Amino acid sequence: MSPAVGSGLGVWRCPVLCPGSRAPRQPQTLLSLCPGAGAQVSRGFKLQQPQDKVSVAAGETLTLTCTTSGNAPAGPVKWLKGWGSGNQTIYDQTNPLTHGMRAVNGSITDFTIRIRDVQPKDAGTYYCVKFRKSVGGDEVYQHGKGTEVSVRAKPTPPVVSGPEDRAGPGQLVAFTCTAGGFFPEDIGVKWLKDGVPISAQQPTITPGQMKSSYNMVSTVTMPLGVDDVRSQVVCEVRHPTLTAPLRETYQLRQALRVSPSIQVDADPPSPVGVNKTVKFTCHVKGFYPRDVAITWLENGMEMNMEYISQPVETPQGLFKLTRLVEVKAMKERNGSMFTCRVVHDAQEPVDRTAILWITATSKSETTDSSQTVNGWNLLSSPGLWLGILLEKGLLGGLLLFLFKRVMA
Repeated sequence: MSPAVGSGLGVWRCPVLCPGSRAPRQPQTLLSLCPGAGAQVSRGFKLQQPQDKVSVAAGETLTLTCTTSGNAPAGPVKWLKGWGSGNQTIYDQTNPLTHGMRAVNGSITDFTIRIRDVQPKDAGTYYCVKFRKSVGGDEVYQHGKGTEVSVRAKPTPPVVSGPEDRAGPGQLVAFTCTAGGFFPEDIGVKWLKDGVPISAQQPTITPGQMKSSYNMVSTVTMPLGVDDVRSQVVCEVRHPTLTAPLRETYQLRQALRVSPSIQVDADPPSPVGVNKTVKFTCHVKGFYPRDVAITWLENGMEMNMEYISQPVETPQGLFKLTRLVEVKAMKERNGSMFTCRVVHDAQEPVDRTAILWITATSKSETTDSSQTVNGWNLLSSPGLWLGILLEKGLLGGLLLFLFKRVMA
């Protein structure tokens, strides 16, 4: 007899007649050996693998029991994980580098092994197999019925993620909690906001890649509010392997955007006199996050600003900021538009505009300027008064002359 693969784990062929049969049997797997050739009892030899199922916690040591009795043919005893072409050799007397270690070194009847630091990938069914030497190499002689091993694994620390883009107050936002690598699949998830439980969808549980552990995804959806700048949500995970729940916190400010209110003031308010200094102030209030850019424009052209201030945090966790620009009220600026442009958190710009109005020249200024030439007050000049008197006298004499002529 010879195995189909070198380790004797694939298709096992019976080239000889089985007792009571008239023709050679077709190739059989190791789980259906020919009676008498691979039966569990042969010529007084017995192989016992008593454990049906074993459960062990990840990180602990797994013990797999196998003993033999009676006369055995020459050949090694091995431990195999799985059966058929996809099996894996866990312990081999001839290979000291295998994963399993003998519990009783040198024993010819006790082939119990230990596997240290067991992980979920070690879950599966293990077989204790006695091989015997033949011309074609080692072939399966007897094997145990198999021990099904499950590994109790703690879930990985939960990870909470929020939306890719920030959302404003009143918008619904989904938050996701994930954990993986746990076994068994029984797991509980609880969400809390500021310590108060909130309702969430039932978690989705899926097998891992090795099908020896599970992964979990839980989602909760809620609206955001202005006050959530200082709020947080917690994903709490419970599992039979845990002595205390695993918790992960997400700060809601990571997902929140509060747009600012914007107001522009002028001091003094328009209209103002020529050459007066006017202070335009842009008040940007109640915004989050603090990332904001403010620009002053005069008739659409960017202005230089001498007064630069930084955002100030309010007790509510929002921010406020003022940005000032000073201008001189010259006549050519009458009707000019001064615009405060605010760009918050890379959003579309928002403009607020004030118009500068300049008052007309006052009556007193007109009188003074009309009566002054090169700095001299004409009304105080004696020559001017003499001229006026002569004009009046000549006019009076002319009128008297004309009157007498008409009467004559």
